[in-house]
Amino acid sequence: MILTGDYHTHTPYSHGKNTVLENTVAAKKKGLKEIAITDHGFNHLLFGLKRKNLKDLRAEIEEAKKLTSLNVLMGMESNLISLDGETDMKESDLPFFDIYLCGIHEVLRYASLGDAYNLMLKNYVAYKRGKMPSEEVIKKTTSAYVSAIKNNPIDILTHINYKCFCDLKEVAKVCADYGTYIEINTKKRHVSAEELNEMASTGVRFVIDSDAHSADRVGDTLIAEQLLAEADVPLERIDNIDGRTPTFRFAEYKVKHG
Repeated sequence: MILTGDYHTHTPYSHGKNTVLENTVAAKKKGLKEIAITDHGFNHLLFGLKRKNLKDLRAEIEEAKKLTSLNVLMGMESNLISLDGETDMKESDLPFFDIYLCGIHEVLRYASLGDAYNLMLKNYVAYKRGKMPSEEVIKKTTSAYVSAIKNNPIDILTHINYKCFCDLKEVAKVCADYGTYIEINTKKRHVSAEELNEMASTGVRFVIDSDAHSADRVGDTLIAEQLLAEADVPLERIDNIDGRTPTFRFAEYKVKHG
């Protein structure tokens, strides 16, 4: 399985080991046609992208394009930071980017202490105990995802249900309605085959992403191939393989809104 594009990779601008150019060269060697550089969002307390570095990042991306002839997208793995669906990608940030990812991480500056407590801490404690959180917690997390998708032009939800649990089918329904992809992440197994089937039943579409933190993992598909072998999701529902290129809603949003 060869990806058309890998839309979730990191560099030293956040938590990655290799440069934009090194990731891009690795993508070209693996036969990809494009790659997105999507460093951790601004509110990540340990590895967040800095707004002051956006121009330098763009310069590296443009240089990588010239040297490799690959299409290189500048993106960010933004963070869901509130129960109201806010992310750390602000309206004023949008002009800098080509692609908009969103996930949930532990070590964030949340919008409030209440958001940190309800959105992350309760989920994380359940995860560490090897249990599912309460129905109330799952309902709140689901609502936060739904609000984020409805109120932001998010292209891809990253590693959904990893340490932060929601009603996958309900979130997938909204993704299908709004044109947001659900990522099959190959850095960590974050859903089961049954859960993947459940999401697919809504009509949502998927992309496979490496979540590479080093160039040697760019374009990796192993976990996705293992998961898909267990599931019943047709490969036609995955829009970045077999030569297909996803249609991203953020690009359409930027055309409409300048």
